[in-house]
Amino acid sequence: MPHPAPPDAEARRAVVPVICYPTEALPAPDLALYRAARATASPAASLTVPPRDARAFRVPAGSFLRISCPEGAQVGDLNLFAAGNLEERFFSGKTRALHGTHLTTGDRLWSCFPYLRPMATVTDDSLDWYGTDSFGGRVHDVIGTRCDPYTHRLLSGGEYHRCCHSNLTRALAAETGLPLAAAEPHIHDVLNVFMCTGFTADTGRYFMKASPARAGDFIELLAEIDLLGLLSACPGGDCGAEHSSDAARCHPLQVDILTPAAGALNGRAVPMPSAYSRGHGVG
Repeated sequence: MPHPAPPDAEARRAVVPVICYPTEALPAPDLALYRAARATASPAASLTVPPRDARAFRVPAGSFLRISCPEGAQVGDLNLFAAGNLEERFFSGKTRALHGTHLTTGDRLWSCFPYLRPMATVTDDSLDWYGTDSFGGRVHDVIGTRCDPYTHRLLSGGEYHRCCHSNLTRALAAETGLPLAAAEPHIHDVLNVFMCTGFTADTGRYFMKASPARAGDFIELLAEIDLLGLLSACPGGDCGAEHSSDAARCHPLQVDILTPAAGALNGRAVPMPSAYSRGHGVG
């Protein structure tokens, strides 16, 4: 049975919130420099991520990573690692705490402890017009995890082997030569590119709705450090109905790596791992 509200219930609810992590002191990316460098960039590599599958790719520091929908609305799950060090990986929770539940131009993807540095910066987003819809939905989320066979089995009792978690695991194993069992623990919470999500106003439950992306939509990031990336084309397609399905209409995703002209990023501050001393009972 619910507990009755106390006499001062409304006063408690009326307490004004404060931002947990004020970000005024965060080093801001030099977007003007990045945009000027992007104008000089030329294609260096490209690959197609097939529907219900994943691929690995490498992005040198100072290069641009462009993820696009070449044929139609398609959600993707992105993992990032520091090239050569699988222990430094994308930290979606801290990224969310610093920038909010959804990312767009100017936001950064931060790495895990003890490194805590920008891995990539969003430099362009063709869906930045979407904003927040009447349901509270926004695009490119860092609140979900990734569809996985464990939750699928928990909720449905079924077996499904094309979940993004599984796709990302296979892609990492293929790229590194690790056995699947050794690769799986490295797979981490993702940036859900092109996914439209939010929380319901009445119960606070995580929801998804059909992605507003169309053929030609893209998100671009500048690699702040040398990166190993993994991208899965979600088996839910645009995630308008479900995200572990062989019935959803799915499309490929396109990955392009673009290299700026020599010297175009002169003056860029290269992010170093956190300077926090690890001699205080951690590490």
